[in-house]
Amino acid sequence: MSGGSIAPLSDRLEIDGETATVTLDPETRMLRGAFVGLSGGADFYATNIPDLIEEGRRSLAVYLGLCREKGIEPRPKVA
Repeated sequence: MSGGSIAPLSDRLEIDGETATVTLDPETRMLRGAFVGLSGGADFYATNIPDLIEEGRRSLAVYLGLCREKGIEPRPKVA
């Protein structure tokens, strides 16, 4: 596929109970996921949805593990 342009695309996925935004990077033509509602960042990338979900699971597991190790709340406290 050559020529033309691809517009950014944005949507949401739920991965292991957490919501992630999904965008298409027009330059790299890769999907980028980013979890929302967490205290810190957890990004993940892939070229297709099944791989993006798997990468999201891995990223979330690493993030939650680091939070446990450091005694950090993974989600902001609701006031």
